[in-house]
Amino acid sequence: MSVKKDKEMGAKGATTPSGGRSSRENMRWIAGLLITVIGVFATLAVLSYYFNWKNDYSILHNTLADVDNPRADKSIDNMCGSAGAWLGDLIVGHGFGVFGLILPILTALFGIRIISHRPRLLHRWALSSLLVMILGSLSLALGEIAFGVETLIFGSGLGGELGRSVAIPFGETVGEAGAALILLVGWILTGVFINSNFINTVNHAGEVVADSSMLVADKIKSLLARKPQKEGESEEESAEEDGDVESEVERKVITRDGEEVDPATLPQEEQSPAPEVVVKRVERKDEGEEEFVEIDLSEPKPEESATPENPEKPAAEGEQPTSEEAKAKVIVVEEHKEKTVSEKSVDKRLYDPTRDVHNYKRPPFDLLEEYPSNSKVTTEEITSNQNRIEETLANFGIPIREMKATIGPTVTLYEIVQEQGVKISKIQGLEDDLAQSLKALGIRIIAPMPGRGTIGIEVPNRDKEIVPMRSSILSKRFQQFKGELPVVIGRTIQNENFVFDLAKMPHLLVAGATGQGKSVGLNAIITSLLYRKHPSELKFVLIDPKQVEFSLYSKIERHFLAKMASEEEAIVTDAKKAVYTLNALCIEMENRLELCKKAHARNIIEYNEKFRNYQLNPENGHRFLPYIVVVVDEFADLIMTAKEVEGPVMRLAQKARAIGIHLIIATQRPDVRVITGGIKANFPARIAFRVMQMVDSRTTIDQPGANQLIGRGDMLFSNNGEITRVQCALVDTPEVEKIVDFIAKQNGYPSAYPLPDYEEAGGDSMGSQGSDLGGGAPMKYDSLFAEIARDAVTGGQISTSYIQRNYEVGFNRAGRIMSQLERAGIVGPQSGAKPREIKFYDLPSLEAKLQDLGVA
Repeated sequence: MSVKKDKEMGAKGATTPSGGRSSRENMRWIAGLLITVIGVFATLAVLSYYFNWKNDYSILHNTLADVDNPRADKSIDNMCGSAGAWLGDLIVGHGFGVFGLILPILTALFGIRIISHRPRLLHRWALSSLLVMILGSLSLALGEIAFGVETLIFGSGLGGELGRSVAIPFGETVGEAGAALILLVGWILTGVFINSNFINTVNHAGEVVADSSMLVADKIKSLLARKPQKEGESEEESAEEDGDVESEVERKVITRDGEEVDPATLPQEEQSPAPEVVVKRVERKDEGEEEFVEIDLSEPKPEESATPENPEKPAAEGEQPTSEEAKAKVIVVEEHKEKTVSEKSVDKRLYDPTRDVHNYKRPPFDLLEEYPSNSKVTTEEITSNQNRIEETLANFGIPIREMKATIGPTVTLYEIVQEQGVKISKIQGLEDDLAQSLKALGIRIIAPMPGRGTIGIEVPNRDKEIVPMRSSILSKRFQQFKGELPVVIGRTIQNENFVFDLAKMPHLLVAGATGQGKSVGLNAIITSLLYRKHPSELKFVLIDPKQVEFSLYSKIERHFLAKMASEEEAIVTDAKKAVYTLNALCIEMENRLELCKKAHARNIIEYNEKFRNYQLNPENGHRFLPYIVVVVDEFADLIMTAKEVEGPVMRLAQKARAIGIHLIIATQRPDVRVITGGIKANFPARIAFRVMQMVDSRTTIDQPGANQLIGRGDMLFSNNGEITRVQCALVDTPEVEKIVDFIAKQNGYPSAYPLPDYEEAGGDSMGSQGSDLGGGAPMKYDSLFAEIARDAVTGGQISTSYIQRNYEVGFNRAGRIMSQLERAGIVGPQSGAKPREIKFYDLPSLEAKLQDLGVA
């Protein structure tokens, strides 16, 4: 804090002791008013000149002719009189033409700024207006010259005499094309100038304001260090000695009852004693901080005054302060605010999970075949079927009031409206009779159609249309679908591509007899996901007991497949390994749920969103979580071979959907022993290809209908009880092979996505010493434990598959030995795809450890 004497009663805008304005302020106000009046007068004169220029121009230039203008009085029409006509002719006719109006408007605004105590700076809007005026005048003049306009408005043209005098030599020098090009560049640069912050003196944040603040600070320092005024010395002489101090105009503020009051309206006795505080906000250019200068214009209390010789020491009792000290007290207060950065400088880049395989390209569409189809449902076929349906129903006493047909790729839907009083159940019992009359393979009656008030009869077409996967993938509906796991599987009866989000299903049950298109449907689902997802976003776990359905996908192991770290092959074909893989997925599910719990995220979408925004620390175990789609083919064979597979399937179906693990289970024998009630409860989305018996249809989709399909990809899609008939898209084996070959040729990850190793608890021992008994009993180690431990230390690495190959043991025993090595502290825990750490570096220390364990 520093006390300062101010000769001018504070800053600009301060009042005199009598409460009136200073002479400097009065002159400023009068000048601003005069400029404003001149600007408004000129603006009105120019506007009037626009409409009355012919008569005024002829009078001013003595060109009035009675033939052209029959008026005899020869009076000026401008609303501002002769002076206005002369001024309008000067600005518009002899100046800038139509754009000359900008000049008086700027003059009026400049005067208003002076009256309102705002800085008289050449702001960006003023410079922009002047540029527009000059370019506009030149452009209009060049346009009139180029088009040969003879009759010139305002006597000199739309661009004014000044614009025309510049345009003529300018056009002769660079030509019309060059002039047009230069003007175009000028307009573009002017537009950029208008939209860019080129002059930083606007809005109290520019260089002029920064310089002003530095000037105020320097003057305050000089005044604080100034000697006291000599006796008899006038204020003007003192000002000449120390330099005139003039800061930016500031407003005197008096607050009464929470509201600002104009000091001039107060009584004389209330103006001077009231504390007057002026706060000036300036910004330091070098530091970006703000300085607040408070000026208290009230007389300081005697006990709080300071002597000029010692500003920090209070004046002695009875000592009167000088007149300058009584007039003003300046307090400089610096408020330090926390520094901030501009919003544009903040790094808003999100974590990119695709950066590890950033050059990955999705398969091109030309890898898929376009199957031409010459089959077309003719009008004769539709008319014939309508007549037969109507005739058959009439034979059974069911009159039809209305009928319409919807043609699909495989079947045609005939919607009928029966007469009143006819029961729907009566029509439902005529399926076989209608099929006989139509000579169709099988028809399906939908009574009633949901939300339509009609009865649907689906009749197979004579010539079935093939739905190529290429057209489905290229469809706008699929390409613009916003789901997390978009799948297009075929076309509906309305010939619309059927697209759904697997993440919202959240699991899918597929059933169908052999040869009815079940495997093609699975390939269509996988192909859809391969065309839409990046390897970092999606992983597949493929379980194929038949060993031949998914073997093609082994080529994309490093891109899209997941497997246990101890497994060599990514495609699971063994029933026991399938159980271990599903249990490993359960462990992965628990790990993911734990990560979501720590991150306070309810699902994988929220978790990955936080990870992309760098809200989760990888050092705490957090990682980007890809979706995992588990595809199990021939589930009936798998559950017959390994009954325990139902347990992990049930766990995954119940809990895994929230953290991005989704199941697709396919079976060709959908009986209750395979599709149990627990599985059906967690698989609300189901696909039923053709089955042989009605009971199988009821087991799959809880209603008949699948037994009446025609095969070859004809299917019913059931989601929460809503049935949709779809013709599955055809994707053949050569197409799948082209797709996987294209993906396999690209750079991928070092290995498949690692799943945690699963070790069966309480299994039978494959060695001579049994297994871990648990329950406090001493640890019993495998007979090969010591030998494998020595081999691990000598070779520097060990894995479950290494034990299987070199010691000819099964998977269970190899996993159990690896678990024993980890519990004994000889090897470290599994860490993704990385090899396990060997914690002993020489055999002597290992032998000592083995002796402690009792297996030396």
